[in-house]
Amino acid sequence: MEKEKESALNEAKLKVEREKKERNELEKKLEEERKKAEEALRKEAMEQQQKELERYQELERLQKEREEAMKRKKMEEEQQRQNQMKLLGKNKSRPKLSFAFGMK
Repeated sequence: MEKEKESALNEAKLKVEREKKERNELEKKLEEERKKAEEALRKEAMEQQQKELERYQELERLQKEREEAMKRKKMEEEQQRQNQMKLLGKNKSRPKLSFAFGMK
């Protein structure tokens, strides 16, 4: 009788230890999965942030190119206007004459 009780007690202890070990292993796996999920989210967020930064930089570059092109165009137009004025000998501004004839 005593041996049966002792044997049953030992079995119960072993069962409790097994269950505790299994629970710890399960908790460890869950923690690892949680960390993996967090890392995946963090990585995805970093990639998205990098893409947004690259897009912003590309938009800035395009805007700068447009501004420089407009500036060049204005300078070319001004240069052409000045060249035309030199060719026409109109360096000095003069009043415009009216060719309207007065009819009375």
